[in-house]
Amino acid sequence: MKKKVKMADIAKKLDVSVVTVSKALANKDGVSPEMRGRIKALAIDMGYSSKASRSSQNDEPRDIGILIAQTFVNSKDAFYWEIYEKVVSRLQANDYYAVLEIVTPEDKANLTPPRIIRRVCGLIVIGSFSDDYLTVLHLSKTPIVYLDSYNHKNYQDAVISDGYYGMYSITNYLISMGHRKISFLGTLGATSSINDRYFGFLRAMEEHGISVTDEMRMDDRNENGVIEFHLPEHLPTAFACNCDITAYTLIQMLKERGLHVPKDVSVTGFDNCNVSSLSDPAITTYAVDKDGMVFACVKKLLDKMTNQRSENHINVIVGKMEIKKSVAEYRAYPAPDTDGPPTCSPL
Repeated sequence: MKKKVKMADIAKKLDVSVVTVSKALANKDGVSPEMRGRIKALAIDMGYSSKASRSSQNDEPRDIGILIAQTFVNSKDAFYWEIYEKVVSRLQANDYYAVLEIVTPEDKANLTPPRIIRRVCGLIVIGSFSDDYLTVLHLSKTPIVYLDSYNHKNYQDAVISDGYYGMYSITNYLISMGHRKISFLGTLGATSSINDRYFGFLRAMEEHGISVTDEMRMDDRNENGVIEFHLPEHLPTAFACNCDITAYTLIQMLKERGLHVPKDVSVTGFDNCNVSSLSDPAITTYAVDKDGMVFACVKKLLDKMTNQRSENHINVIVGKMEIKKSVAEYRAYPAPDTDGPPTCSPL
C-alpha cells in the first residue's frame, strides 16, 4: 500500500517548517509567493491530498488549476507573482481552491500535459506558451481562460492588458517631452504582450513622422526568457521599455556607464510593478489594471464552467499612465550651467 504523503514530508524536502507548508496550501498570509508556488508544485508531484481539496462524489469539484511557465517566475519581483496572488484571492472569494503548476522548459519542449489537468474543473493559463503546447491544453477539453496572452492557437477566452494603446500613450508622452530618437527595448516574439506594445510604439512614432530603423529596436532577453542585453555604443535620448524589470535593469546599466537618468537619458517602463517605485529614479510607466484583469478572468472562467455554450472573446482591460521621475524634457544642447553632453554619443 502506497504511503500517504504528509505535510512533514513536503516540509523536509524543501527544508521549511510544517507551519509554512500548511499556510501555503491553505493560501494564508506569511509565505512568499515564490515559496508558496514551490510548495504547491511539490505537493502535486508527491501526490499530497488535503481534506480541503478532496471532494466526495456528491460534491462539486472546487479546484481551479493555474499554469505559469517557469521562465516567468524566476524573479521575486516578477509581474506574474503579483497576478498569481490576486487570482488566488479572487478564487477564494468565490469558494474555489487554486492549484498551481509551474511548467518547466522540459515539459514545454516535450509537450507534457500539466499534471493537474485531470483533477481541476477549470484552468487559468498565465503568460505565453508555444502554439504546440496550447494545442495540448486545448485537447484536454477543460474550460480554459488565458490571462495576459493570446494568439491564433487560443481557442478559448483571453484577458489581456491594453499593451497596444498603453505603449502608444507612453511613446506619445516621450515625443511630447521633445524626444525623437527613441528606442524600443523588448524581444519581439517572446510574448504576445511585447508584440502589442511594439506595434503601439510604431504607431505613435509614425503618426509624428519619425521613421523607426532596425537600430531603434533592441532585444531585452535571451532565448530562455532571462533579461539580458547590452547597451549600444550610440544611445538614443529615450528608451521605451516593454516592462518595468527591463527598465530597472537598463537604469542600472546606464549608471554603471556614468550616465544619469533622466538628465542624460530618459527611460519608461510598463506594468507598474513594485520595482517601478523602488527604482532610483522612480520609473514612469503604464499601470496595468491587474485587479481588473483578474476579476474579468475568474468571472469568465466560472461562467464557462457553468455554460458550455459561452462564446470566446479577447477581453482588453485598459490601464493608465503613471508619470514618475525617469523622464525629462529633451534639449538639443546642454544648458550653460550643466557639465556638458553625455559621455556616450547620441544616435
